[in-house]
Amino acid sequence: MTTVLIDTDSGNLHSAEKAFQRMARDCGAGPVVVSSDPETVARADRVVLPGDGAFPACARALMRDRAALHQALVEAVETHGRPFLGICVGMQLMARRGHEYAPTPGLGWIDGEVVPIVPADPALKVPHMGWNDLVLDRPHPVLDGIATGDHAYFVHSFHMALDDPAQRLAHCDYGARVTAIVASGTRVGTQFHPEKSQSAGLRLIRNFLSWTP
Repeated sequence: MTTVLIDTDSGNLHSAEKAFQRMARDCGAGPVVVSSDPETVARADRVVLPGDGAFPACARALMRDRAALHQALVEAVETHGRPFLGICVGMQLMARRGHEYAPTPGLGWIDGEVVPIVPADPALKVPHMGWNDLVLDRPHPVLDGIATGDHAYFVHSFHMALDDPAQRLAHCDYGARVTAIVASGTRVGTQFHPEKSQSAGLRLIRNFLSWTP
């Protein structure tokens, strides 16, 4: 089985690639490759969409500038039900719409919109940057071995406001309830960077690679 990390030139994928390759070896999940080739993505058994930067730029890079790649992603995930993991802005793109700079359509896989973080405590700075405790909201196979209180590494100024709370697997407290993990069907997203989140992040990656929805 092949896992593809989609490359849309939205960030350095080296650390994510190494983390996924390491966990794939641990659980016998098969090769992990980084690619922007539509045919490679369409044939993938699992698809990962990392993303860094602003929502509109990442959406444009995937959904407008690379129409064939976008179609291949939709075919793999929507048509064939392949397991999907969105990371950081890759998770935000799962929403219906983002509101960074200007309203921008997303993939529409999660019933929510990406909005600014507004902490109730003015001493808390935005962007939300650094380690924070996860609070698990409901069980899921990708969370096996992960518990409330485990740490994850965040770097973001926007988060996903959900219409359906059942699609939130976990949140963190940053002067407000900030969405940390979402899921719907074969699709999962993490606002934090699992490849930078030490044992909890590596466990989530391993769980995703072993998951059979």
